[in-house]
Amino acid sequence: MSALDLPLLNLVLAACAGLVVGSFLNVLIYRLPVMMERAWAKDCAALSDLPEPQAPTFNLMVPRSRCPHCGHSIRWMENIPILSFLALRGRCASCNGGISWRYPTVEAVTGLLFVYCAGRWGMGTEAAVWTGFGSVLLACALIDWDTTYLPDDLTLSLLWLGLVSSSLGYSAVRLDDALWGAVVGYASLWSIFWAFKLLTGKDGMGYGDFKLFAALGAWFGWTELIPVILVASCSGAIVGLAMKWRSTLRVGGVVPFGPFLALGGFVAMGTASGNPFRLVGL
Repeated sequence: MSALDLPLLNLVLAACAGLVVGSFLNVLIYRLPVMMERAWAKDCAALSDLPEPQAPTFNLMVPRSRCPHCGHSIRWMENIPILSFLALRGRCASCNGGISWRYPTVEAVTGLLFVYCAGRWGMGTEAAVWTGFGSVLLACALIDWDTTYLPDDLTLSLLWLGLVSSSLGYSAVRLDDALWGAVVGYASLWSIFWAFKLLTGKDGMGYGDFKLFAALGAWFGWTELIPVILVASCSGAIVGLAMKWRSTLRVGGVVPFGPFLALGGFVAMGTASGNPFRLVGL
């Protein structure tokens, strides 16, 4: 194998790994909010001395994925990332019901993310850390867009991963900058939240946004939070105005902020650690 063949093979392997992770992210994005709601219902029942709601086991592994139209259990050959969608022409093999384009899109985006990280940081721990960052950030963005939830399981994991990565030298941010980035990220949005609430009596954002911004501060340091929030605010304003003009705003005029924070995070990732267009060995 020549020196030129090895990087290409690595990128192909990275793409395959990304497609598999993207398939898992589709499961996570749908199931984690349901798991949270069931846990909340159980806690409410316990506090009110009501019988606990009985429901079949539901987690990231059980039950098997099913068609939302007919309940057909998805077989392994129908669950191959992108290829199964194309082979089935976007239809359920049992009832011919439509399959959302969201699924292959998430798989493709995650595959490209892995290729980008492998090409930029090589096939090592640093690339693995950044693929983890991008995967969790993508899941946060889509869950928040769908449900307005930003799960602590994801935002706090991203925060701790950023601090640990900084301490081990994988994020190009010194640990003290990462620590203060987390502090400034949380405190800044917390302050804006309370200022807005005192002036208007309304909640302008959720606590999950504070935690996600703190996580981005841990990854990029406090000095990078200004460009992140500028990207998030400008893109959020544009999308919000477009949705208002098209009368597609949700009840209450809510536009989740998490997806736009995530966009700012991806932009910051693209400028981290030097030239974003450098490919290892190419």
